[in-house]
Amino acid sequence: MIPRPVSVRPSPGSVAPHAGVHARIDPALAPEGYVLDCAPGGIDLRGGSEAGLFYGRQTLRQLQPSVPCGRIEDAPRFRWRGVLLDVARHFMPVPDVLRFIDLIAYHKLNVLHLHLTDDQGWRIEVPGWPRLTSVGAWRSESMLGARRHARYDGTPHGGFYTTADLRRIVAYAARRHVTVVPEVDMPGHMQAAIAAYPHLGNGYTGPVRTAWGVSPHVLNHEPATLDFCRQVLDHVCDVFGSELIGIGGDECPGDPAEQARFTARIAEHLAARGRRVYGWDEILAGGAPPGAVIAAWRGPEPAEAAIRAGHQVVCCPDVQLYLDYRQSDDPGEPTPVGTRLTWADVYGFEPPDHPLVLGAQANIWTEHMESLRRVEYMAFPRLCAFAEVVWGPAERDLADFTARLPAHLARLDALGVNYRPLTGPRPGDARAHAPGHPRTLADRLAELREMIANR
Repeated sequence: MIPRPVSVRPSPGSVAPHAGVHARIDPALAPEGYVLDCAPGGIDLRGGSEAGLFYGRQTLRQLQPSVPCGRIEDAPRFRWRGVLLDVARHFMPVPDVLRFIDLIAYHKLNVLHLHLTDDQGWRIEVPGWPRLTSVGAWRSESMLGARRHARYDGTPHGGFYTTADLRRIVAYAARRHVTVVPEVDMPGHMQAAIAAYPHLGNGYTGPVRTAWGVSPHVLNHEPATLDFCRQVLDHVCDVFGSELIGIGGDECPGDPAEQARFTARIAEHLAARGRRVYGWDEILAGGAPPGAVIAAWRGPEPAEAAIRAGHQVVCCPDVQLYLDYRQSDDPGEPTPVGTRLTWADVYGFEPPDHPLVLGAQANIWTEHMESLRRVEYMAFPRLCAFAEVVWGPAERDLADFTARLPAHLARLDALGVNYRPLTGPRPGDARAHAPGHPRTLADRLAELREMIANR
């Protein structure tokens, strides 16, 4: 839900229904902090910046229709309060992305990590490389359910964002104090680009990947391919204002030392543009570039390894913050994959207490989410719990959150959000034609340890 304010000092009465709000910036406050003084005759809102004023207004939205009198003092605990949205596996039209930005901003989240490319689709136009979108943005069909079932829908799928589309998304997010961090995965997860331009790969001349999972068809490290990557990232830097640029670096078969050299060259190029690398924790193998920020996803150990290496970290462990994982053991859950992850489990997540930890990020991978409506079902109310984790203090009360949650779900009802009911999935939520592959927590943790050991 909208994170509960850090300090609330109530006083008798409530604000008159038509009382005004006087808003002003107070440099003495933390940049994202705010203070609300609510009296019968009106509301005084002070924010450390425009962002602080914005978050104060979100709190006022939560308090409607009857705003109690008193003082609220509030500021976030973490700088990075993020969500990854995968638009590569299933393309999301611009209005859907804007709608999703509204919903995360309402919950005081401030980073949208936009996963723009993968083996199954390339979603960003790049000047001089037209086949990235005419070929790479389209696949002939999509898998239905988990890979082990080998089912396909037989329906072409695709789409891409023009430069104007992306600028619109970035500007829309900025007005809501959300930074859009783009990701172009490299050197792995590149089959869509290689399908468009086979000389970028190592002999593959086939189509965009239709199966989920990791493709063995990755970029070669020839000078021409590195020039391609630089041109793509130059365009990304021209469109996105984020200091951090996602380059993936995950799940790439091959020599970790060779990949480290590739990543170092890319990091040098981004540094010349005043940007820094944001990469998955696999880039730690062989040594991550200086200044790189690590997205630690393979359990808790990579965050600790990144800290030891002196890198800033965003925590996004899959067994605690991957919102494509199933929400219960109910057979009616849509395409149940991964370990069971309830909203209470998400509420119990706590990032390491260390100055190098920027914050945390919940990841929404969309292999099994073909629409925004499905994304909303998988995201909420788990994203409500996550918002409290990254905004408020480490000391949290699950019973208190549980008691407040129904009232917040009523707000989501008013916004038309297709959240998962607390009582469980509805009959129409199931995807019997797209069966899943549930996992136990113990099995998944064992897999993650093996992945780390093999790198």
